[in-house]
Amino acid sequence: MIRFYYNLSPNPMKVALCLEELGLPYEPVPVDTRKGDQFDAAYAAVNPNAKVPAIVDGGTTVFDSNAILLYLAEKAGRFLPEGGDAARGELLSWLMFVATGIGPFSGQCVHFRHFAPKDAGAYALDRYVYEARRHWDVLEKHLEGRTFTVGDTYSIVDMAVWGWARMVPFVLGEEAFAGLPNVKRLLDTVNERPAAGRAEALKGRHAFKAEMDEEAKRNMFRFIKPAA
Repeated sequence: MIRFYYNLSPNPMKVALCLEELGLPYEPVPVDTRKGDQFDAAYAAVNPNAKVPAIVDGGTTVFDSNAILLYLAEKAGRFLPEGGDAARGELLSWLMFVATGIGPFSGQCVHFRHFAPKDAGAYALDRYVYEARRHWDVLEKHLEGRTFTVGDTYSIVDMAVWGWARMVPFVLGEEAFAGLPNVKRLLDTVNERPAAGRAEALKGRHAFKAEMDEEAKRNMFRFIKPAA
């Protein structure tokens, strides 16, 4: 059985969706990053980067959500586009676009909008808001006239997008979907899949620390000093 180290943030949730779509048996193992579980020595042996998610599949360990999606899809032979090298090239390009663009810039946008110290500066906030919005706009344009991100069928790229698209209002503001109708349409399409409901149901499996207090900030944003 696959051991799935997770919390409820976007990157673990897209892996949860993939596991549910594939119907692979897995054991969800909570890693409460606000309590600092990611720094435990046992977890560091699984993911030396001290992030979630990670999986252990027998003798194989994989960390980074997009690497996990690709590993699982190739293992099962599902949710990969047909069409040879051209289709694989498109899949890898958009999967890495989410991995290196959508995810990191959306995450930093959330940090500077909601959690950074007040003296962090307007430049950093403006920079990450701009780049997050720019990346979502690239995807929005790409999705024009398309049902899914790659080819004509649902793939792991759509799962990767779903993880973050659920958070667009928190990333860019409540009005953001008004300018991203194609992204919203894709999100709604994935949300209608039974596997998405099962992935979301993980919220009831384990209790995670909800408060973003000083302890949580120290564990998640290591540079923030305790209050005097």
